[in-house]
Amino acid sequence: MKLTILGGGGFRVPLVYGALLGDRGEGRVTEVVLHDLDDSRLYAVARVLDEQAAEVPDAPKVTATTDLDEALRGTDFIFSAIRVGGLQGRADDERVALAEGVLGQETVGAGGIAYGLRTVPVAVDIARRVARLAPDAWVINFTNPAGLVTEAMSRHLGDRVIGICDSPVGLGRRIARVLGADPREAWIDYVGLNHLGWVRGLRVAGRDELPRLLADPDLLGSFEEGKLFGVDWLQSLGAIPNEYLHYYYFNREAVRAYQQAEKTRGAFLADQQARFYEDMKRPDAAALASWDRTRAEREATYMSENRETAGAGERDADDLSGGYEKVALALMRAIARDERTTLILNVRNQGTLSVLDADAVIEVPCLVDANGAHPVAVAPLPDHATGLVCSVKAVEREVLAAAESGSRATAVKAFALHPLVDSVNVARRLVEGYSDVHPGLAYLE
Repeated sequence: MKLTILGGGGFRVPLVYGALLGDRGEGRVTEVVLHDLDDSRLYAVARVLDEQAAEVPDAPKVTATTDLDEALRGTDFIFSAIRVGGLQGRADDERVALAEGVLGQETVGAGGIAYGLRTVPVAVDIARRVARLAPDAWVINFTNPAGLVTEAMSRHLGDRVIGICDSPVGLGRRIARVLGADPREAWIDYVGLNHLGWVRGLRVAGRDELPRLLADPDLLGSFEEGKLFGVDWLQSLGAIPNEYLHYYYFNREAVRAYQQAEKTRGAFLADQQARFYEDMKRPDAAALASWDRTRAEREATYMSENRETAGAGERDADDLSGGYEKVALALMRAIARDERTTLILNVRNQGTLSVLDADAVIEVPCLVDANGAHPVAVAPLPDHATGLVCSVKAVEREVLAAAESGSRATAVKAFALHPLVDSVNVARRLVEGYSDVHPGLAYLE
């Protein structure tokens, strides 16, 4: 089976390849094609993968190309993890937003809108090429903003594009662990949009164990989300929110922390990864060891400003291992081998949440088999969550409309309608600021 990785020179690609190396089952991936626009990054990642495979018999063959059409032809699965504008673009997203006193995070608020506006046209072009060159392939999208980009691609690929994220997986794992349950045996009642969802129940052997967690302050405050949001707030919500909701519930504190930070997250990662890729130009560099050190630092500093604001301390060691690569592998296995499983994924709504139309991409538990991912029926969200989900989905639709039409006014509308942008005039200045630093927004008129 052939897997194409778009953004194949990306830093986290070795995580995906590492997961593939552990798969020895029938019908496994035997060929991996890395595609990237930057051949030096492809070379660096290929070196890491070569060292990963050194002691593994029958490791998947790896090839690399900068030709997108060549990468797509004849493939069975496409893993999309592109970053339009690179990490410098992410740093610019943060800087422009923070100068206006609003959040610049890459998937939430002004930064997420800017990232979406320059990513959607590229993702749509990829979707059209897939439909033409690999119509039977399945696309697994990890490109951020994951829900928005998945919805843009679904307009051309239907249900053959599925979005993944490691946040719900990590959240469910942490809740199960603190309750003494096996995450593999727990049913996680999770619903929302990407980076905007809530765990409302965790069932083990038919019994919902979440009320026990919410009723025990010591237990509730013992893991990442309890430390991040605070016990009192989680008990008030009666649910455990995705960590990204910290940007909504504690927005002033988050913006202030990012403004006061020595470097924004994007700037930190840009510098950190530049050192790694530069190091890989040395023929004698230990590729895998260098990558592993860089990855450990990256994971340990994840959402550090939010944790500092909340007094949450350092991340637990068990939370430093990522997880999206395991979701991707489980998804591919379920489809390719008809190994039925349940995963939290980004898929078209199809009536699952009555407040959204059928084509709206949501993040919910899905039953996965050879025919793809099928969202499971869920109970309605409470009013406060429904309002937030509908508001953010409306913004996503304006982003899609702006990307399709090239309308600058529609782009302004997308920013202005977002709950974390507090003025139409701020929205106008954001569009001006982002247009000045991002050539990829030149299409807005």
